[in-house]
Amino acid sequence: MFHARAQKSPECDASLTDSISTLHANFARFAASFGPAWLVMIADVDAASIITAAETGAMFHYGLIWLLLLLTVPLFFIQEASGRIGVVTHKGLGEIIRENYTANIALFATLPMALTDILTYVTEYLGIAIGLGILGVPPLLSVLLAYVVHVLVVYRRKYSAAEKLMLGISVVMLLSYVGSLIMRGTMNYSPFYISGDPRFLFLVAANVGAVIMPFMIFYQASATAEKKAGSVWSSRLETLGGAIVSEALMVIIVMVSSGLDPILNFTSPGELSRALSTVAGQYAPVLFGIGLAAAAFLALMAISFGSAWGVVEAMGWRRTRAFPVYFLESIPAVLLALVLTANLLNAILTLMVVFVFVLLGPAVIMGKIASDKRMMGESASKGLWKYAYWLSLASVVGLGIVSVASAL
Repeated sequence: MFHARAQKSPECDASLTDSISTLHANFARFAASFGPAWLVMIADVDAASIITAAETGAMFHYGLIWLLLLLTVPLFFIQEASGRIGVVTHKGLGEIIRENYTANIALFATLPMALTDILTYVTEYLGIAIGLGILGVPPLLSVLLAYVVHVLVVYRRKYSAAEKLMLGISVVMLLSYVGSLIMRGTMNYSPFYISGDPRFLFLVAANVGAVIMPFMIFYQASATAEKKAGSVWSSRLETLGGAIVSEALMVIIVMVSSGLDPILNFTSPGELSRALSTVAGQYAPVLFGIGLAAAAFLALMAISFGSAWGVVEAMGWRRTRAFPVYFLESIPAVLLALVLTANLLNAILTLMVVFVFVLLGPAVIMGKIASDKRMMGESASKGLWKYAYWLSLASVVGLGIVSVASAL
């Protein structure tokens, strides 16, 4: 018996070696393509989303956690289509729309995104100012510093270098908010609550708007195409992981903020810092501030790439010419951020609601592209994947419309 086992040993060793080699090769391919889906999902938890989640926790405790968890589903299916298009076509969404439809349709899909992104830039700069303000940095200095660093990174025009920086920032952000929750601790609140209160319905609409912002579908397709690596399978896996972590972060922020007065009642970073210290200890504001500043800066970079790439692709230009578009978008945003104060953060929630409607046009076009065998070949959406995409989009837009209409 022992001799028979010894005879099989070389074959078993060879099989094990082949399995390890295959596993190593698959991991290497996944690592080479990793980045776009993860970053766009983490960047989704930007300053505006954090304020939305914090206000949700402050007003309704854990009551909307059920909604945030459900939003993982449409977030995955809509962003999966964007990543798959980038993998298969090696082109950005704006470029594909221009080539297969018309230049006017491409501009129709991208310009509303660019206009709302100017307002989003303002919220990100304000988020950086609030986050660093909690740490004692003056708003003027923090905004100017963020702008200079951002310009230097984007101006280099090397996405691979920028992506490494963004991945590092995403880790800082994750650790900061996990640390904040550890400091805060969990409370005995129900994660399920529904109400007809207009404030509740408006926050439902704001959270739905925060789950998928227009720049995201342009960023993931273009960044995936820029890397020219990966497979449909690896893109799906990364998108799924990013979607889960993204909504988990929103849940964490809701939990950290639960028990505070409504966040928008605070008129300064100092007041927010003192409030967090009261419920979570002296170090919680530091972690929250670092996380907010990191999230806002990460989103600032992702939005600048996604927005500028989408516009230049729609214009028929190369992605390397995206910097002037970003520059023109960001100047008014910086000026507004320097003169505005955190008192105007009420506008952030309204902006989140607007995103639901700005998303509709490009998302419909993207769904048609993802299902087109002429462009996507065997990777075209079909069966359950196709139905899941359209159901996800309909649920996001429909829930946003119903919530807004009910809140009016």
